[in-house]
Amino acid sequence: MSTTAPARPPRAGAPEERRPDTRPGRVGGGLSDPKQLAAALPDALRKLDPRAMAKSPVMFVVWVGSVVTTGLALTDPGDWFGWAISAWLWLTTVFANLAEAVAEGRGKAQADTLRRARTGTVARRVTGTGGEEPAPGTELRVGDLVVCEAGDVIPGDGDVVEGVASVDESAITGESAPVVRESGGDRCAVTGGTKVLSDRIVVRITTKPGDTFIDRMIGLVEGADRRKTPNEVALNILLASLTIVFLLAVVTLKPFAVYAGADAQTSLVVLAALLVCLIPTTIGALLSAIGIAGMDRLVQRNVLALSGRAVEAAGDVSTLLLDKTGTITLGNRRACAFVPVRGVTEAELAGAARLSSLADETPEGRSIVDLAQETVEAGAAPLPDAPADAEWVAFTARSRMSGVDAGGRRIRKGASGAVAAWVEERGGRVPEDARELADGIARAGGTPLLVAVEDAGGARVLGVVHLKDVVKEGMRERFAELRRMGIRTVMITGDNPLTAKAVAEEAGVDDFLAEATPEDKLALIRREQAGGKLVAMTGDGTNDAPALAQADVGVAMNTGTSAAKEAGNMVDLDSDPTKLIEIVAIGKQLLITRGALTTFSIANDVAKYFAIVPAMFTVAYPGLETLDVMGLASPESAILSAVIFNALVIVALVPLALRGVRYRPAGADAMLRRNLAVYGLGGLVAPFAGIKLIDLLLSLIPGLR
Repeated sequence: MSTTAPARPPRAGAPEERRPDTRPGRVGGGLSDPKQLAAALPDALRKLDPRAMAKSPVMFVVWVGSVVTTGLALTDPGDWFGWAISAWLWLTTVFANLAEAVAEGRGKAQADTLRRARTGTVARRVTGTGGEEPAPGTELRVGDLVVCEAGDVIPGDGDVVEGVASVDESAITGESAPVVRESGGDRCAVTGGTKVLSDRIVVRITTKPGDTFIDRMIGLVEGADRRKTPNEVALNILLASLTIVFLLAVVTLKPFAVYAGADAQTSLVVLAALLVCLIPTTIGALLSAIGIAGMDRLVQRNVLALSGRAVEAAGDVSTLLLDKTGTITLGNRRACAFVPVRGVTEAELAGAARLSSLADETPEGRSIVDLAQETVEAGAAPLPDAPADAEWVAFTARSRMSGVDAGGRRIRKGASGAVAAWVEERGGRVPEDARELADGIARAGGTPLLVAVEDAGGARVLGVVHLKDVVKEGMRERFAELRRMGIRTVMITGDNPLTAKAVAEEAGVDDFLAEATPEDKLALIRREQAGGKLVAMTGDGTNDAPALAQADVGVAMNTGTSAAKEAGNMVDLDSDPTKLIEIVAIGKQLLITRGALTTFSIANDVAKYFAIVPAMFTVAYPGLETLDVMGLASPESAILSAVIFNALVIVALVPLALRGVRYRPAGADAMLRRNLAVYGLGGLVAPFAGIKLIDLLLSLIPGLR
């Protein structure tokens, strides 16, 4: 398997394949962006519909409390305290809805951009007789063949079955550089709404109208198709359980208060305020926004997660399967050394290798020319240019070598066995050190190219060019980070075990699977999962589909086949296999953010006990006044300050929920300690300071003391 297609000779006028844009995305905005706030406010108010509020048990209780206190305030219009509590409970509900609406609003903006790409097109459908007929894109069915030429918008998702063309995919990926799509191989998939820039292709439609890639993207980024993830459901159940416990506790307080003589201090308005302050409203208000923002961070990095569960699974991944070619290595072997045989200088070998590679447009050929030029710059004699009468010999799978015939010399460069046979056929002899050099390079994980020449002195070997599959810069450090996170990395390659071992050691991966077949990959994933591990992998070919479907996180490349994209639960629009590491980090950031804000939400309830309980029962039990450690101005001010803080803390934490808690690679124990130290301790301390500050401000208002 390879996530990069084999190199093809460039066609005249064809655009270069773009390099993926791997710049980190940024989640901005939130409540600090006035435009987003203004756009989200109407949606937040619409979400006050009880049918919408019922989806979040915690916030539904707050909504009911708002309705009840409003009704009580209406029965006693002169009760300023009842109106104040009611107003702040409504604001608490609106702030929670606003957090979700802001998160959804950014997705809707992205969906509007996608809708502009999903224009109604008239397709040129191939008829049964081989002719063409116009057909609206909405009437195309799976299996239909459509013709697309330069300037045409591709009417639906499909696979190229004939021809090759450059395609503008900027509507999907945001990248202006066109890409090449061709029949056969792993670069045949095209997306509806993209535009053909050159040549002619025939596309077989693979999706029904309304179920195209763009349609699915629109549904997902808008949140219409977002389902609660398993962790989200479990946390909702926990929050609902805590809410029921606190509800029962508050209900039982009234009889105790009547018995203790504190009936006047425990009105329904006060009990409603107490309940709202005690239940975990902070995380209940932000839970949906955290999930939506996590999906949004992926979209900003041009990754489409087809389910929220996949994002969560990415955060819990313990085994990462990475393709060697294009992921760990650059994907193109490069010349790293000229190794001459005895009696030949490095400059002589470099000159011959360069001359044989001047017409070689493969990455390997260009790297030989570059390395030879570096040899000149290092002080060697200038290298000769190609003579005008040069006859180039192209590489073929049969000959396994290429070269040039010029000036009475024949130079050949290629596989060791092929070049050795060429020399022996012409009466030459292959020196023993040439074979030893080639074998040594192979054992080290490189690829040896033998260089030979035939001139007036006969046929002879000049030396070996060492080709090396170059490991991408910084990969060892990234794998070290993953190791600190407790993630095991496995390199997948079709290379022989010796080459695979050498590359694995240089890159710093934990393990490797050599000479891998699709069946081997599938078996490896199942073995890891049988051991209780979650597995992530990337793929782009039809042969990767079974493994992508089996993996807990299967990231398909957008340049890959339709089968691969259907099998995976994520699609990388940039087709950058290394992005899998970023996806894992985003998944972990989502889980850490949810855990951190849950910790803060539960911890910040403690201060509210010290504010509200003394205010309710000090009259009946004067000894409880010692619990009023904040020295609040009055019982009414204490309760109102707690309710106001409960509402404002949601607003304060919305940017953090949307941006996510900063993620640093570390083990689970270290992250738990940091979470408790920052958000647990912060959740304990911040409410004391916040409630006291609000109380001081309220005490400045005449008539509230």
